[in-house]
Amino acid sequence: MYARDNVAGAGERQQRIPGEPEIEAATEMLRMLADPTRLRLMTLLGAGEHDVTALVAAVGTARPAVSQHLAKLRLAGLVSVRREGRRAVYRARGGHVRRLVTEVLNAASHRVTGRPEHD
Repeated sequence: MYARDNVAGAGERQQRIPGEPEIEAATEMLRMLADPTRLRLMTLLGAGEHDVTALVAAVGTARPAVSQHLAKLRLAGLVSVRREGRRAVYRARGGHVRRLVTEVLNAASHRVTGRPEHD
């Protein structure tokens, strides 16, 4: 094998690496999911819409903390909100986000239970 063979392979791999804006956005999204309360919220929001009162009851965290977490998730583009009168109703934003949360929890389940990984 020659050094130039390695260079050609490296160039092909580099072309598949996303650009800096995508890497930064993905890093921010993953950083937001790295908090246990936010991950719990995202699990609930991936299953359907919820208002803050329902989320507070489900995760057992104080209302101001839940509101702060939701604001961070919204800024990161992970949740969307709509108004129903005076109520704010939240949901996970899009299928990619829902699948990301589902997949990371499935991977964690495999790690915790020792079940074999999927290929």
